[in-house]
Amino acid sequence: MKLLKYDIAIFDMDGTILNTLEDLKDSLNYSLRTCGFPERTLSEVRDFVGNGIVKLIERAVPSDAEMYKKSEIRDVFNNYYGVHFADKTKPYDGITDMIKKIRSKNILTAVVSNKPDYGVQSLCRQFFEGLFDYSTGAREGIEKKPHPASVNYILKKYDIPAHRAVYIGDSDVDIMTAKSAGADCIIVDWGFRSRAELISAGADTIVSGTQELYNLICGS
Repeated sequence: MKLLKYDIAIFDMDGTILNTLEDLKDSLNYSLRTCGFPERTLSEVRDFVGNGIVKLIERAVPSDAEMYKKSEIRDVFNNYYGVHFADKTKPYDGITDMIKKIRSKNILTAVVSNKPDYGVQSLCRQFFEGLFDYSTGAREGIEKKPHPASVNYILKKYDIPAHRAVYIGDSDVDIMTAKSAGADCIIVDWGFRSRAELISAGADTIVSGTQELYNLICGS
């Protein structure tokens, strides 16, 4: 019997296991429209995501917007997205079956995202019920990615050394997160960043399909 390389696979959410971009765009544009700001295109929103809702809104509004306006937009966004987070969102092809196969190898699975925690928990229940041992999004008092706080917490919780963990994501933020935590990193190219951007950001291992990803995670 071959010894598996990893004890845990930790996944980013947006752009890695779920295509959430349309719902993020719709929620952002509803918020901008409601608060009197111009809407943004899908391409622009793709560039804005990755660092959480606060950064998404900061990038979407004009630079001279008042702070109280940004706070107002954030409140409108959270109220709207809390209802419409799964209108158009869906798992990427093959992801659900791949996670099940990983778990069949007795490898733990987890999610660490900069999405608000209420969104992470709701989406995990809706699309991946029972498929993650632990999941967390952005919460008060916890540093967001690329800070390794959430990844480190999971590793400590399950008593897993960093070299026995792999972090899977789709952006420069995920590359930095894995590096900061001392874990291996696999980057997928079906998410919100182009392959050229990922290479420029320092991605060493990039995959284009779920079978390739499974082979790397479950290889010896």
